Amino acid sequence: MSRTEQITRILKTFSTGTPDVEGAAVIDHDGLLIASALPQDFDEDGVGAMTAAVLALGERICGELNRGALELVMVRGGDGYVILTRCGPDTVLVCVTAAAARLGLVFLDLRRTARALAEHLQ
Repeated sequence: MSRTEQITRILKTFSTGTPDVEGAAVIDHDGLLIASALPQDFDEDGVGAMTAAVLALGERICGELNRGALELVMVRGGDGYVILTRCGPDTVLVCVTAAAARLGLVFLDLRRTARALAEHLQ
């Protein structure tokens, strides 16, 4: 099994195994999609580009306000959440959830998934 297939398998397990998670992807700092388990109606290139922009802004905010290294960015919309967290030095895990998502469970599985992905992204 290739590295991309392993990463995709981890993403699909997270997306289908965590209630209210609608999709996930691994994106690098340049906004390039490494692997995805996003719904088909999502523009993966757009998700990658937006993720890179939000990641850069989050890193700048943490730096400017002396908050340490960026760990997580969460955006809440009327129909759900988009959560970004590091899964490697140059990669980020993007998670899309439903509005009624139980965030405690999502964060727990998100951290576990990020650690599992980090092993394959080294």
